[in-house]
Amino acid sequence: MKYIADSWDVAVIGAGHAGIEAGLAAARLGCRTAVFTINLDAVGNCPCNPSIGGTAKGHLVREIDALGGEMGRAADAATIQSRMLNLGKGPAVHSLRAQIDRREYAKIMKHTLERQENLSLKQAEIVSLERGEEGWLLTTRMEAVHTAKAVVLATGTFLAGRIYVGDVSYESGPDGLFPAAFLSESLRSLGLSLRRFKTGTPARVLRSSIEFTGLEVQQGDEPPEPFSYETEPGTVRNRTVCHVSWTNAETKRVILENIHRSPLYGGKIEGVGPRYCPSIEDKVVRFADKERHQLFIEPCGLGTEEMYLQGMSSSLPEDVQIAFYHTILGLEHVEIMRSAYAIEYDCVDPQQLDASLAFRDLPGLYGAGQFNGSSGYEEAAAQGLVAGINAARFAQGMEPFELDRASSYIGTLIDDLVTKGVSDPYRMMTSRSEYRLILRQDNADERLTPKGRELGLISDARWERFLEKEEQKRLERNRAERTVLPPSEEVNAALAACGSSPLTTGARLSELLRRPELSYARLKNVDPTRPDLPRAVFENVEIELKYEGYIKRQQADVAEMRRLEAKKLPPDADYQSIQGLRMEAREKLAKVRPSSVGQASRISGVSPADISVLLIWLAQRGGEGEDAQ
Repeated sequence: MKYIADSWDVAVIGAGHAGIEAGLAAARLGCRTAVFTINLDAVGNCPCNPSIGGTAKGHLVREIDALGGEMGRAADAATIQSRMLNLGKGPAVHSLRAQIDRREYAKIMKHTLERQENLSLKQAEIVSLERGEEGWLLTTRMEAVHTAKAVVLATGTFLAGRIYVGDVSYESGPDGLFPAAFLSESLRSLGLSLRRFKTGTPARVLRSSIEFTGLEVQQGDEPPEPFSYETEPGTVRNRTVCHVSWTNAETKRVILENIHRSPLYGGKIEGVGPRYCPSIEDKVVRFADKERHQLFIEPCGLGTEEMYLQGMSSSLPEDVQIAFYHTILGLEHVEIMRSAYAIEYDCVDPQQLDASLAFRDLPGLYGAGQFNGSSGYEEAAAQGLVAGINAARFAQGMEPFELDRASSYIGTLIDDLVTKGVSDPYRMMTSRSEYRLILRQDNADERLTPKGRELGLISDARWERFLEKEEQKRLERNRAERTVLPPSEEVNAALAACGSSPLTTGARLSELLRRPELSYARLKNVDPTRPDLPRAVFENVEIELKYEGYIKRQQADVAEMRRLEAKKLPPDADYQSIQGLRMEAREKLAKVRPSSVGQASRISGVSPADISVLLIWLAQRGGEGEDAQ
């Protein structure tokens, strides 16, 4: 028999990476918040990679932290190896990646939720969600009814989850946990359009069964760099190493001889898998001319002997997994502790959402993470933070908070999801941002901490530290422009050592730093007035000097983008009646219901000619759209 259990401002369904950030943000903004999870022991679980960050994903973690989110702090506390990726390329693509102790990370996140004021963490499966007279009704499997003004759906891969290993298939969430078996039907009854996606994970193997002799050792960077702007320098330490191996012709032969036993190729899996993170059998088939594929052997933590085989996810049968793993250098006698598997799950078509991650036709309902069709812990956490902020603002009667493409990778991620939609699990990449030179990880705080402060997620102490750093950057930029180095023997010797042309007249420090081969570090001994500043200050100033022309060009592009964003479209526009729009454009515009001409221009199937028609239509309505209601 059902009973009324409690009433909340914000309820979050799911306590993975999206649910954690959503719950913490809502509670920190003053809302009475509940976070529901099927199993309290799975809060903050990392069912796939035991890592945080990576290419573009590291940018997301920095941005989450800059706004006042939690992922960066927890990752720093659980880091066992840290590396900056893509250092051989330009600063736009430098991305931090941390190997973490997955159990330590989960423990930290659970404890953070438990200690958070205004937040209650509850083990309960939500089986139905209904609209009530004054908000939402959530019913648990124990028939408790909770009411909430706003709800965030952050169900991850649990929603109608099904595991596949060869011919074996059964209902399950990740890591052998129970799935959310009943909620999908309730969501469909609300009018949500659901689809099936799938993802996979490699086997976990026993450390002592690996022969490390002959494997490439992958060390961490020294000194390690933290994700969070609040982490004290020197507190993140490298405490382990990773190793690299490769598949070979025998691995390929074993897989191809058994490819018919893969549920992916046998047609048993309906869900669409991630394009940029394929299984090993998918790699072998899709890249048939490639002789070998790289894999990384990574510790799952300091207190376990489980090792993770990154790059080797599979849904082949267990016996085939054992056979092909045994063909790989170092894994000839490897013992599998947890078999690789694929998991299929329900998620939503994100084009039903707006830029605040609210469902357009269901006030107070928000989606975040893999429920929105994305993949990855970092993508999930970024959406969870935005959804949690907006759920709280909705409950408090405030205007939504939105980030555009020029402000952040988070804004790019959300805009891609809600404007372009997804045909497979979405993964963030630096190439997805047309403004990546101004959306670097080194300036995430400059871009977003003022927004976090305005929202109420940045403490007074942190704000003071931020202002101090910005002042240090300003003063150092001025010093670099004023300081003149003479054509002395010492200076020219330092330049020659770097392969740089000597000076015949004095040169400003800023001019020298613009030379590709020079840096603050290389000029340290000939810079007489160099102040004692954090490395991050020098890094930021140097990048801005070296890439000043390109940055100005991107800022001009941003200004044009925002001009079109300011031309607002009515939410109830009848696109079928606008003369001159092509039929495809009418259908796409009616589905997405863009908020501006700028957003309309990014919809697949809407051409520049269609945008011209929209601009003319807006002008005929009595203005250029800035004040359209």
